[in-house]
Amino acid sequence: MSSPAPEIFKAYDIRGIVGKSLTVETVQAIGQALGSEAVERGLKAIVIGRDGRLSGPDFASALAAGITSTGIDVIDVGCVATPITYFAAWHLDTQSCVSITGSHNPPEYNGLKMVLGGQTLFGELIQDLRRRIVEGRLVQAVAPGKVTHSDVRQAYIERILSDVKLARPMKIVLDSGNGVAGNTAPELYKRLGCELTELFSEVDGNFPNHHPDPSKPENLEDVIHALKNGDAEIGLAFDGDGDRLGVVTKDGEIIYPDRQLMLFAADVLSRVPGGQIIYDVKCTRNLAAWVRKHGGEPVMWNTGHALVKAKLKETGAPLAGEMSGHMFFKERWYGFDDGLYTGVRLLEILSRSPDANAVLKALPDAISTPELNIKMKEGEPVQLVEKLKAGGKFAGEVERITIDGLRVEFADGFGLARSSNTTPVVVLRFEADSEAAIARIQAGFRKALEAVWPGIQLPF
Repeated sequence: MSSPAPEIFKAYDIRGIVGKSLTVETVQAIGQALGSEAVERGLKAIVIGRDGRLSGPDFASALAAGITSTGIDVIDVGCVATPITYFAAWHLDTQSCVSITGSHNPPEYNGLKMVLGGQTLFGELIQDLRRRIVEGRLVQAVAPGKVTHSDVRQAYIERILSDVKLARPMKIVLDSGNGVAGNTAPELYKRLGCELTELFSEVDGNFPNHHPDPSKPENLEDVIHALKNGDAEIGLAFDGDGDRLGVVTKDGEIIYPDRQLMLFAADVLSRVPGGQIIYDVKCTRNLAAWVRKHGGEPVMWNTGHALVKAKLKETGAPLAGEMSGHMFFKERWYGFDDGLYTGVRLLEILSRSPDANAVLKALPDAISTPELNIKMKEGEPVQLVEKLKAGGKFAGEVERITIDGLRVEFADGFGLARSSNTTPVVVLRFEADSEAAIARIQAGFRKALEAVWPGIQLPF
């Protein structure tokens, strides 16, 4: 085939526009490259699952054809949430899987999230697949692998229910956003002991009601409305492929993932004293003090679900989370990001209190901005952040953290500028103890950014 479009090989996954940059032919070639890599690693089988996008079935067939052409077997688990595909890799003992998913991207997108031998593929490992295809380093087996089908959804639900119990029944709003979580989450939560107000459980790759991205407040409006007009005590919302969770209180407050992580950290540390809690550079500065207060060791790390997963594996930490909504429970679970399971663990904690709202609202909070993006040309975000690291001066700076971009800590807040790994933007985030402090920190960043990149257009 002709060389695949280089821009689909992203930092954490493969992703492109269906029929344009991501075609059936391309997916089959990627399958053969993955199978070739699996042969070299001595692996025998790869699990395939797919989300509810309309292109999923064709891509699953093409991927299976590519993988089996190398002699590697495929176990197709059908249309399931990405975390259920990850679970299947454990449950069926392949340690390898591919989820065909466009995650929270618009309907015309699709992509691949890949795990081989327990290792999430990211960065150079993804680029290596492209190089294999371009250079023709592909295995062609004499005897192709075989394709079998397996439905692991009941095994997934049973595994969770064997371990997690609610202290009391709960009434919840559950919004699947027409994403793939809708074919499993309602049954899971009903069997857990919840009475549901269901929103958009029907899997529909056109996403006719709202975009399935709970990190954006506008996508939680239906949940807020249902909570206001019903008797449910909390709202949960999933992204398109079910690996991220949004949480809304009875009175309509969004509990962002860095605050959710506080609740999970306190719970996990009660059973794993001294454990490390990993979180990304975008998270609140309240987290470190909270983790220490509960007897744990806070570890700030790079943004990116694959990078956080790798750090979790390296450290043996019991829990990790990032601001985008990916949560990773190693304690009592497998360490992969799973929005359905995260919601179950949240309800387990909240069910111990008669007032779930009060528990969530008592978590430390701060004044913060959402993610702000500076759109730039390809390659420019990295240059800007490097210039800011080298030349940026900030009055009142207490500490600068450079593991992922530049995070400047002040006595009363922080400012962050980092280059996105997925799109050509610089991501900014600010947090402070008061409106005056956040305005001062933003003014300092504005001055520094304008000094190192004259004429820059800022979103604040």
